[in-house]
Amino acid sequence: MPEVKGRIDHLAINLKDKQLYVAALGNNTVEVISLEKGTLLRSIKGVDEPQGIVYLPNQNEIAVASGGTGDCLFYNASTFEHIATVHLSSDADNIRYDSTERKLYVGYGDGGIALIDPVNHKQTGDVKLPAHPESFQLDKKHNQIFVNLPDAHSIAVISLAGFKLLTQWNINNLRANFPMTLDTVHNLLFAGFRHPAVFAAYDILTGKETYRKEIVGDMDDLFYDEATQQLFASGGEGYINVLKRSTDSRYPFRGPNLTSGSFFALLYFGRASPGW
Repeated sequence: MPEVKGRIDHLAINLKDKQLYVAALGNNTVEVISLEKGTLLRSIKGVDEPQGIVYLPNQNEIAVASGGTGDCLFYNASTFEHIATVHLSSDADNIRYDSTERKLYVGYGDGGIALIDPVNHKQTGDVKLPAHPESFQLDKKHNQIFVNLPDAHSIAVISLAGFKLLTQWNINNLRANFPMTLDTVHNLLFAGFRHPAVFAAYDILTGKETYRKEIVGDMDDLFYDEATQQLFASGGEGYINVLKRSTDSRYPFRGPNLTSGSFFALLYFGRASPGW
């Protein structure tokens, strides 16, 4: 992406058309990349600080959260033409899509999760929160949403059924909880913290912390692969940690830290490393 300047934020994938969508926040564009050819197909311009982004396969659209305007913007995924706008108060950020229920959830502003009907492009619900939401995850097994609230030093729990705030978990002496992921099979929520640089596991049913481990600094994202029971953490410190579930249900480090550099080297060492 030679014309892209500044920071990029979230990514989304369109498996049908083999395309990757990149929220180029600092460039005020959404970049559309061909995964087959490794080339840029289109640059959607004029998006004020794009942050969250998701592909809606049911209707072949792209939804983009604009941090600058607070808008949730919808684009046709074939023509890339702007279709509709749902305006939120400010700082639209993370997006999650429930393809079964066809519901879109957007974190925004000084504290809110908006529920949007993506078919009709209309907001249908809203939950007020005490601080700006960062990463949040849908847990369909327990019918809840878990939301990181770093400025409120807590994790919020929202009922999907009633779409209301149920409770907040205190995160004690941990700060800057930005990334989050779930292991619903074992009823665990993983939250990544920057101060100190750790990830912590919480019992989804009780909200109690069950495990804590030092991890890459300036953590920005967490991913859990249920098939391999591995946890991947990326951070601004310059490497990725790969952790694998052990027999006692904890997640110790497996193998060395993966240094930043060649993308292919990263894939290779991410799959296998001597001593794993």
